[in-house]
Amino acid sequence: MRDGFLRVAAATPKIRVADIDANADAIISIVNSADKDCALLVFPELCVTGCTCGDLFRQEAFIDKAWEALYRIADETADAPQVFIIGLPAYIEGKLLNLAVVLHEGLILGCNVKLTLSEEQSRYFSSYEVDGSFYDEHFDCEIAFGQPLYFCEDDLFSFAVIFDEDLRAPISDDVDAALAGCNIIAALSSRSYIVGSDEKTAQLLCAQSRKLHAAYIYANAGMGESTTDLVFAGTNFIYENGKELARSSAFSDGAIYTDIDLKLLSGERSRDDAWRTDFANSSADSDMSFITFPMELNDDLDLIRKVAKNPFAPEDKNEIARRCEQILNIQAMGLVTRMCHINSKKVILGLSGGLDSTLAFLVCARAFDIMGLPKSDIHAITMPCFGTTSRTKNNSIELAKAYGAKIDEISIADSVKQHFKDIGHDIDNHNVAYENAQARERTQLLMDLGNDEGSLVVGTGDLSELALGWATYNGDHMSMYAVNGSVPKTLIRHIVAYEADRVNDTQPELASVLRDILATPVSPELLPPSADGTISQKTEDLVGPYELHDFFLYYFVRLGFAPSKIYRLAKIAFAGEYDDDTIYKWEENFLRRFLSQQFKRSCLPDGPKVGSVDLSPRGDLKLPSDASSRVFLDELKTVKEN
Repeated sequence: MRDGFLRVAAATPKIRVADIDANADAIISIVNSADKDCALLVFPELCVTGCTCGDLFRQEAFIDKAWEALYRIADETADAPQVFIIGLPAYIEGKLLNLAVVLHEGLILGCNVKLTLSEEQSRYFSSYEVDGSFYDEHFDCEIAFGQPLYFCEDDLFSFAVIFDEDLRAPISDDVDAALAGCNIIAALSSRSYIVGSDEKTAQLLCAQSRKLHAAYIYANAGMGESTTDLVFAGTNFIYENGKELARSSAFSDGAIYTDIDLKLLSGERSRDDAWRTDFANSSADSDMSFITFPMELNDDLDLIRKVAKNPFAPEDKNEIARRCEQILNIQAMGLVTRMCHINSKKVILGLSGGLDSTLAFLVCARAFDIMGLPKSDIHAITMPCFGTTSRTKNNSIELAKAYGAKIDEISIADSVKQHFKDIGHDIDNHNVAYENAQARERTQLLMDLGNDEGSLVVGTGDLSELALGWATYNGDHMSMYAVNGSVPKTLIRHIVAYEADRVNDTQPELASVLRDILATPVSPELLPPSADGTISQKTEDLVGPYELHDFFLYYFVRLGFAPSKIYRLAKIAFAGEYDDDTIYKWEENFLRRFLSQQFKRSCLPDGPKVGSVDLSPRGDLKLPSDASSRVFLDELKTVKEN
């Protein structure tokens, strides 16, 4: 299991009610034709007989036939590599039980008993809470049965089995299973299909998998079940830590596959305060042992798992709009609270015509709306110098005017030239001092103007720049309140685009300005423009694409993944856009810069946290300024060695 990935599946066979041999054939066919890299395959409840057999469950011969079919299924799948789970009725100790039978290489590992019975099922089945074992002549061994039973191949690959009604019970067994160490929950279901049922199931699996930091494989009864009174759709789900990885279409059969990340789950549990409490450590049954099984797992699995390019933004367009609205409100309310605390009714900020300052300006505008203050007390300053282009300057002016803010143009060229003269710097030497002097002059101007007019200086730098250290120390790095400090560059694009869409009908000229800002190359504009007056200094040519860096940032800081694993995922996410060498180059650059630039983050101004990744030294990131990146760079090199 390189990097902790495990292939799993949920399958719904096309059955015939009460035709046990035909159903066994369908199960055997799915198992034997399954992906050979699949480690765990889950079938629905009562799939050997069908769940809609009614009073046929009272026929002893019918129940015996189901157990005989189990023998055939075990024998004819003995060469299949995966563990799989099927549902069937069986008499044990004189009681008719609804079982989930776990099989591997022709043997039964254990039989889980359904405890929470529907009104219909309680007509036939017993809720039997005694754990024990029984001897079976065919398998010539003692077979464990009861609920719960826990299974494991090693410390990572461990699972428990639960039925749908047990999962939906007020106190569900999956909680104890997770606390005992199971990171996969196999859920067998025979739930009928009604309007909204799939959405409710998805909500349940999303919530439980997120709360327990677990993967859920949910297999439901479907095609072939009786439609006397109900319809069965066979919609199957696979969830991981609150995220849907796979879902089958309603009214379909067959298997869905995906790769779950067991290291992600164990890492989330280790970072969750609730999982480090004495309660979590003592809640699981200390006497409960795991049923173990050997399995050869593919260490070179070609992942079929989908990896999103932008982990900071949801893929659904409607959800993106909701997320952008939430972020703007968080940022604005942070600024409102700070202004109220210091009794400030004015703000000042540098407006460059770039993405970051545009978002900061939008936040100020929203904060002033909340406070009922006139936007004329938002003082935007555009400060052209040696690298400023007319495009960015004009966009900043038009943006401020569209919102009714005060806008001033103050050239800093003469001030910087005087500074160069004072320190003996050749103006034709375009080194780091040439660039940083401009950023520091702008910050000094804003701070002094802010003091002069009693305004709060609002910072514009974003999370991506902080991660890379792409900010001038005591220049754009500093402000009185930094509203963008936990918003990554890729997400800022979404927020500005959202605002453009929001005002498109009422203020089309403003929407046009915002879209032109989105289309402008990211640049600090510190070096002179090209001969044609366009931007010559493009940030992403120098430090790398922000979409790659935000990807690295999320997986390195938020999830703590090894650099080699991040590289592997990036190759999937950006396939066809960046070649392997390009991804490697910029990840190596990210690791170097992230560790070496902590000294800038150690003295950040205050600012609101909006998401799960924040680099504030007062909050989420406790990192020494002198940490070496060698361990991580060496680990990344292993992808070249392999």
